[in-house]
Amino acid sequence: MLAVDMTGDAVKAKNGSMVAYDGQMTFKKMSGGGEGLRGMVTRRLTGEQMSVMEVRGKGTCYFADRATEINLVALHGEKLHVEASNLLCTDAGLRTGTTFTGLRGASQGNGLFTTTVEGTGQAAVMSDGPAIVLRVSPQYPLLVDPGAYIAHTGSLQQHFQTGVSFRTFMGEGSGESFQIRFEGEGLVYVQPSERSTVGGEI
Repeated sequence: MLAVDMTGDAVKAKNGSMVAYDGQMTFKKMSGGGEGLRGMVTRRLTGEQMSVMEVRGKGTCYFADRATEINLVALHGEKLHVEASNLLCTDAGLRTGTTFTGLRGASQGNGLFTTTVEGTGQAAVMSDGPAIVLRVSPQYPLLVDPGAYIAHTGSLQQHFQTGVSFRTFMGEGSGESFQIRFEGEGLVYVQPSERSTVGGEI
């Protein structure tokens, strides 16, 4: 559960994630993540859905979603790329949008775009189990299962490639698996559980 203390300021949160509050709060539903008509149309076209509400007031507001773990990511002008289903809450001053991710999105059956959060402030990212943060450097690229990927920051390039998974070694895989290869300099957030993916194995 995330407790947010507010003194007249605001946060943007996943619609329906507020579980309790004390003090004086107002709630306003926002369309398309709060970026206006263009953002709303983009999300409808790409299938990257994120229903958002703005919470403003004085007091403490508590947010949660399906008892998932919550990880705070501090942004200092950089951009966070995160799956919409894993984004719980952001400071109101952070800008949200969408970005093209190529075949990785298609492998998950959730469109070719993912959510971006940019600016200075904090974002609360959810994970199924305690997330780990893995550093990527030019000398050490990282390969991640699409179902375990949550988010990333930094100057990273993504490549979609085929590979062999542990399930294949154990005889549980039905065919070739797909992975995301990250190269460059940055951080990747990974959860110890895998979402169901449409094209995780073909």
